[in-house]
Amino acid sequence: MTALGFLYPGHSGEDDYPRIEQLLGSDIRVDLVHTDIGEDAHRVDALLEMGSPRRLEAGVAELRLAGADAVVWACTSGSFVHGWDGAHEQVRALAQAAGLPASSTSFAFVHAAKEIGVRRVSIGATYPDDVARLFADFLGAAGIEVADVVSSGIITAAEVGTWTEEEVLALARDADRPDAEAVLLPDTALHTAAHIPALEKELGKPVLTANQVTIWEGLRLADRRVNAPELGALFTREPLVQV
Repeated sequence: MTALGFLYPGHSGEDDYPRIEQLLGSDIRVDLVHTDIGEDAHRVDALLEMGSPRRLEAGVAELRLAGADAVVWACTSGSFVHGWDGAHEQVRALAQAAGLPASSTSFAFVHAAKEIGVRRVSIGATYPDDVARLFADFLGAAGIEVADVVSSGIITAAEVGTWTEEEVLALARDADRPDAEAVLLPDTALHTAAHIPALEKELGKPVLTANQVTIWEGLRLADRRVNAPELGALFTREPLVQV
């Protein structure tokens, strides 16, 4: 049994996680602990506080007791807002507190893009433009070129969590560019797990979404590779473990 631990901020798109767990196979368990987010706002000061050590460490003990093999901070904006160096420090502190391999959704996007071999992407962000641009800067620090950034200007995760499949598809279409090798949808509040095949069919290219790459990052930390085509191109790479 591989047990993956996730610290998820508040309540919005977390039902993606049991959905994905069902697609991964019976020997993979997904444990989710909700962290206290403070103020629900896609605003730099609120996001810095959301990802502060005291808020993340509060959920670590529960994941350790659950027997997690790795832990991932399941929040993109609450990690990249700290910048490249700050996000590394955030993960180091999380690993030290948990005594486990650790990462965050921001780094998951970087590793996932490299896994599928893309160097130029476009971003469809639910966030306000200033926050979305920080994600583009984060990717740039990792050597990933950003063709364009489209922002929806949504302030709260609660509102993002209400988006329908059509709204998710519209965001991805708006963000797509001919010279982008993949489209990234970076908000873990956005329900995407059920829509990835439709997104990739619509755009004709890989689509990386926050909850999808977060789960994949947990598997990577646990040294697992799972073939789950319903989760998109990211989950159909070699080497494969059939489920």
